[in-house]
Amino acid sequence: MSSQRVRPEILDFKPYVPGLSEEEIKERYGLKQVVKLASNENPLGASPLAREAVARAAGRMFRYPQNHSPRLAAAIAKAMGIAEAHIVAGNGSDEVIDLLFRVLAQPGKDNVVCYEHCFSMYGLTARLCGVEYREVPRGEDYRLPLESLAEAVDANTKMVFVTSPDNPTGLAAKAEELQVLSGVLPEGALLVVDEAYMDFSWPPEEYSMLAFVPELKNVAVLRTFSKAYGLAGLRLGYGALPLWLAEHVRRARPPFTVNLLAEEAALAVLEDDAFYSETLSVVFKGRELFLKRLPELGCQAWPSQANFVMFRPPYPADQVCEELLKRGVIVRHLKSFGLPENIRVSVGAQAENEAFLKALEEILHG
Repeated sequence: MSSQRVRPEILDFKPYVPGLSEEEIKERYGLKQVVKLASNENPLGASPLAREAVARAAGRMFRYPQNHSPRLAAAIAKAMGIAEAHIVAGNGSDEVIDLLFRVLAQPGKDNVVCYEHCFSMYGLTARLCGVEYREVPRGEDYRLPLESLAEAVDANTKMVFVTSPDNPTGLAAKAEELQVLSGVLPEGALLVVDEAYMDFSWPPEEYSMLAFVPELKNVAVLRTFSKAYGLAGLRLGYGALPLWLAEHVRRARPPFTVNLLAEEAALAVLEDDAFYSETLSVVFKGRELFLKRLPELGCQAWPSQANFVMFRPPYPADQVCEELLKRGVIVRHLKSFGLPENIRVSVGAQAENEAFLKALEEILHG
């Protein structure tokens, strides 16, 4: 039997299930145009400088990129104010997550700790690697349970994951709170702070742990180019890791996982201050609009430090999502996060935000 030829972890493995694409929605509902506010993508699209850089580099796509992306690591380090030796780029921050498991956690012996209703890649990667995955309940009103995380670790805990700002709630932990958590972890446990949405926090210096990576030695920070930098389709992220860990991760990673075009796009977008600033301006305005209008429409909305807002409509969330789809608006029903009463809506361009609010008002009060 084929089931006897694969590892037991694979037999009941449930893969990551992304939301429907624009093309799938158009075909299913007979729509010519849709507004996609489900995947937390950049509301402005891609940086003009990044597009130009990809076009210039397209003729070199037959060449291998430089291994370990040293130019990109240097540019990230300069932009983020941290030494280059701490930076490990990857094929999305998902690759860095996978590498951390492979380098640090022994299958069948070690465990990692996270909280419930969070980004699924931590649990999926743990199961795929044969590592025990422990979830702790969130605090009241989905508060990040930092104290409970500390209580859940033991001598075999290799990593503790905190997403801040959190997906899907948008809540964030203060840097001083995370420093306390790092200080009470047992020796051998690494605090991994996933800062995929940190660009949208305010003020970021109160929340980001990036500057503390060299000092604390047991903290790693993950970042991505998919959100504020608009490169989701090119799959690029990085880890800011303690020096002892960065060296081992670089040795263990497969060669050439950051492709040549992604690297050129990232180098360009790091220089595109106008695009980055406009992205933040659009997100902050749209987020403020959602947090004002959603309660006016009878929804409960949670404060957010990310480029999305989580809300609970007065009617069943699955029905509201379905009605929005019929009107060509894609949002994320949070059933897959274990929150079937809630919806996550990404901040889009002004016209997209208004289309979503108009459709939602028709559904709830039409």
